[in-house]
Amino acid sequence: MEKPILSPSFTIEDIHKLREYNYEITKNMTRQEKIEYYNNRGRKVQTELEQEKAKLKNV
Repeated sequence: MEKPILSPSFTIEDIHKLREYNYEITKNMTRQEKIEYYNNRGRKVQTELEQEKAKLKNV
């Protein structure tokens, strides 16, 4: 399944697309694979947020 294209206004339909996309990615994963998948994605986002926060402090 291709990554969904979201509208600029981010509607309920976009949420449905994201949920369906995420389900398709994870439906055949074991519980442990899902845990690792979500933890890795969460760590990536956390790192990106920390980098943006550091940039704002330097401005």
